[in-house]
Amino acid sequence: MKMRWIIGVMACAAAFGAQAQYKYIGPDGKVVYSDQPPPPNAKVLEKKGMSSGSAGSSDLPFALQTAVKNSPVTLYTAPSCGAPCNDGRALLNQRGVPFSEKTISTPEDVTEFTKAVNAKQVPVLMVGKSKLSPFQPEDWNGALTNAGYPATSQLPQGYKNPSPTNFAQAASPPAATTAAPANNTAPPTGQAAAPAGDSSNKPSWFKGF
Repeated sequence: MKMRWIIGVMACAAAFGAQAQYKYIGPDGKVVYSDQPPPPNAKVLEKKGMSSGSAGSSDLPFALQTAVKNSPVTLYTAPSCGAPCNDGRALLNQRGVPFSEKTISTPEDVTEFTKAVNAKQVPVLMVGKSKLSPFQPEDWNGALTNAGYPATSQLPQGYKNPSPTNFAQAASPPAATTAAPANNTAPPTGQAAAPAGDSSNKPSWFKGF
């Protein structure tokens, strides 16, 4: 009789584990199966029905996984952007935000970026559907907080964001990749050339940004 009871309890536990949505490490260090979300700082081992927008995000804490799923973050930059883009990237890295970065490096990028993102300067931060530009630490942090991203990094050790991708290439993968001429002076359609005497190191076709 006792053996049947033990077998029955084990069967129920196995069934509960199979039906549970969440598998995580509890405060006592033991594995917990539950259909309720785990505490924010819990180490989530498995979560059924949850997809993610970043490589390796299955290793992220639950709160961070949820933010990535609901409000993925994309940073648009340019090689000539300088301090604003560097500062924006540093903010995301220091806060531990998983993000993808797309660079605006060629006239084709400018055309595609202007049409797709409807912006004329970088950096641009997309948090879900929210667009923020120019770089303002308070605004960027506020949008990230509203989207559920933790205020301090919870990234696991060794986590790396994907390498930056060229905007036009990312938008049209089959297209051949061509390096932009070092001294390109032909602006894209609708872009004004650099005014005379401009000593900025930005390419002339990027002056409109």
